[in-house]
Formats: sequence, C-alpha cells, structure tokens
Amino acid sequence: MRDDTARTDSDGLARFGYEQSFERRTGRFASFAVAFAFVSIATGIFTTYGSVLSSSGPLGIWTWPIAVVGQLAVAFVIGSLASRIPVTGYAYQWTSRLANPVLGWIIGWISFMFLAVVVVAVDYTVASTVLPVLLDYTANGGITWAVTAVILLGQAALVGGSTRWSEKVNNTAVSAELAGMVLLTVLLLVVAAVRNDMDFGNLWSRGALPAEGYWSFGDLTTAGPWVLGFLLGAFTIVGFESAANLAEETTDPERVVPRAMWQAVLASGVLGFLFLVAVTLAAGDPAALAASGTPIADVIKQTLGPVVATLLLLLVVLAIFACGLVIMMTGTRLTWAMSRDERFPGWRQWQRVSPRFGTPLRATVFYVVLAEVILGLFSAFSEDALFTLFGAATLLPAVIYAATVALYLAKRRHLPANGKFDLGAWEKPVLAVSVVWLVFELSIFRDASFRDAWLYVLVMVVIGAAYLVTLLATRGRRALDMPDMHSIDGAFAQKEQI
Repeated sequence: MRDDTARTDSDGLARFGYEQSFERRTGRFASFAVAFAFVSIATGIFTTYGSVLSSSGPLGIWTWPIAVVGQLAVAFVIGSLASRIPVTGYAYQWTSRLANPVLGWIIGWISFMFLAVVVVAVDYTVASTVLPVLLDYTANGGITWAVTAVILLGQAALVGGSTRWSEKVNNTAVSAELAGMVLLTVLLLVVAAVRNDMDFGNLWSRGALPAEGYWSFGDLTTAGPWVLGFLLGAFTIVGFESAANLAEETTDPERVVPRAMWQAVLASGVLGFLFLVAVTLAAGDPAALAASGTPIADVIKQTLGPVVATLLLLLVVLAIFACGLVIMMTGTRLTWAMSRDERFPGWRQWQRVSPRFGTPLRATVFYVVLAEVILGLFSAFSEDALFTLFGAATLLPAVIYAATVALYLAKRRHLPANGKFDLGAWEKPVLAVSVVWLVFELSIFRDASFRDAWLYVLVMVVIGAAYLVTLLATRGRRALDMPDMHSIDGAFAQKEQI
C-alpha cells in the first residue's frame, strides 16, 4: 500500500515537470514535527520574553493570541497552495507557476535570505544566552562565535549525512519539547498556587513603562509600546511552511503537509500562551525580571528550584538545536530546488543529490559555509548582533507571507479543489483575517530599531538582483522557464485521473 501511494505521489510530481529525486519517507508526525520544530515555542519564548517585558511589559503577552489567530489564517492559505502544488521549493514554486518566473525568483531569493539568517539567529541564542548560564561561564564575542560555528557544523553533518536520522533527532526533540512544555506549565501553575506566589496583577501590568502613550500606534519611525509586544508572536510563530519544502519526500503531501502546518501553529499557539501566562503569574517583580538576560530560567529557578531550571535549559538547548536543524534542512532543499531549475548561483553543483546519502549534500555544504560567513560578518560588525539577526528573521517571513497571500488572492480561481485540503466556505473570512494581520504586522517594522534588519534585506536584494540581471543577460528569458509551467491546470486534471 505504501509503495502504491509513493508511486502515485511520484506520478503526480511528474505532472509538474519533475522526476522523483528523493525517497518518500516523511510521514504525518515527521511532517508535523518539521513544522513544529521550526516554530519552536521554547526557542521563541525563551529568546524574546525579556524583550517584551522591556518594550511592552507583561501586558504584552496578550498580543500572543492575536498573532496566533493571524498566523493560523496564513497557515490555512499557504496550506491550500501547498496542497495544490506539492513541490519542493514552496513559495518559489508557487509564485513562479501562478504569477511569473521573475517574481517567483525574487520570492525564492527572499526565502533563501530568510533561511540563511534565521539559522544563525537561533543557534547564536544557544551560544550567547543559554550555554553560558547552563555551563556557568562568561561568554565573549570569540567564544560565542566559536560555539555557534560548531553547532552549525553539527546540524549540517546531520542534514547532509542522513534525512532519516535528521528526522529521528527532530522527532525526539519535538516530543521532548511538547512533553516538557506541558509539564513545566502545569508545575508552574500548581507550585505557584500552593506557595501563594501567583500575582494576577502581573497579567495586566505594564511593568516599568508609563501609562501615557502606552496604547499609541506610534509615528512614522516609532511603534507604540503595546504594538512592539506583537513581536513575541511574530518572531515565534513562523516557519510552519517548512513542511511544504519537504513535499517531494512526504507521503501523500497534498493531505499531510497542510494539516502539519495548521496543527503546528495551533499546538504552538495554545501551549505557548498557557506557558506565557504561567510564567507571568509567577514572575514576581516584572520590572526587575526585565533586566535579566534569561528571565524564563530565572522564574523557573525561583519557583521550581535550580534542578528544574537546569532541565529547562537543557530542553531549550535541544529545542533550539532541532529548530536550527529543520531550518538548515529547509534551506538546503530550497537551494536544491532553485538549482534544479538552473537559476541559483552555482546551480550545477547544488542540484545534485548524493547517491550515497540520498541528500542534497553539496547544497548543504554551501548553505553551512554561507551561514558561517553571515555569523562572522554580524559578529565582527554589529554591536548588537543578536537583535539584528532576530529583526531580519522576523521581517523576512512577514514579507514572504504577504506576497504568498496576495498571490493566492489574485489566483485562487485558477486553483481547482483537489478534495484533500480545501477552505471551502471559510476561504473569504480566512483570507480577510490573514490580510488584516499581515498589513498590521508589516507596519510594526517601521520602527527605527529595525534599521539594520532592513539594511540586511536591502543588501541581499541588491545581490540577488545583480545575479538575476546577469542570468537574463547571458541566457535570456528562457533561463526563467519553469518545467511544464504553462499547463498547471492540466496537471491538476491529470492528477485526478491517477
């Protein structure tokens, strides 16, 4: 039965102009685990909770449910595209086939930029904030750079060496993160209640922020305090679409991938908010906690003791490693997919699948080398490298999601239902929620604190544009032809006959 399904999936892929290059081994839980690991609430909350306390106070956690609803709507829209075009390369493929190859290339390049910087951002977190506390040492620039570099190499070794083992490691990490976050939430609530340490006033506190101007939207270059609180959800609830970039390795991707996306967002959203509430109730003095580099660990240590706090840090290390692992897996697949179409710099090298390992090994080597270069540049030239990395890693997915939703709005009539994942009567309200949310989210990045993040985007876009011009000059418009691009409706019709 599994062989029949794999054969059907491979035949469906052929309708889009490609031959099967990878073995289809990714099942339902593995697909969900990829999406959940990229979101990684342990990573996102541990990393950004302190910033939210400083910018918005504890009251900022109430932006989380709004962000989750917005991102859940986006996940449904993207899931609809992923179900109809189940091809590795996700937004690059969707935009190229439904809009035009030039715009598809641009979106593919922006996606690549995001994946290249976000893997450095999450791994840098381990080296700069988690391991120094866990192992009790003082981190400086050199040590942080070296530890991050080693983590990147370890993830690359797994991704390039074996997809099967990468998924096993990720599945284990996700299972541990789910169980650990549930257990920590329950323990925090129970122990804090028994010890009478709950402060419900914290849930409505602005911390050290003044009441005047708190609810302001800000001006052209400044976002109001409550608006900045949305960055907690905007940074954390991203990457769920990574499941779509393993579409050609997933069994029945039209059904499995979309469900993995929205289930990962929903699970992350509900569990993440319960954990935020529990931590905030037990936070004590939020103004003092905001000054800590590891506020989550401080609350756990104060409430549950040093042993549990140490276990939390170990859980965070595992979650961040898995998050970086999935990001790297996603980035190498995108590099491979664009190279397969002969439109990525150095494509002749990166389009190959290793016959020994069954992975895009050369694309993995390229990707990790680039990540190391980005790490070195940010470490050398940015005084606040971590914030710059987080800024770019929050801005770029918002741009990608906005472009993808706009594409769906414009082309949804050209996407016939496939009977496996359809929005049906919910399509218009889901689209409305996703559009409102994305417009609001993008408005946050007018804040001057994101200047360096915008600069990174600008530099990378200029590099990409220069390559695109060179590609068109040397090979002409045929360089951007997509395999079987002109017959996407026919691909759906033929798929239904298989």
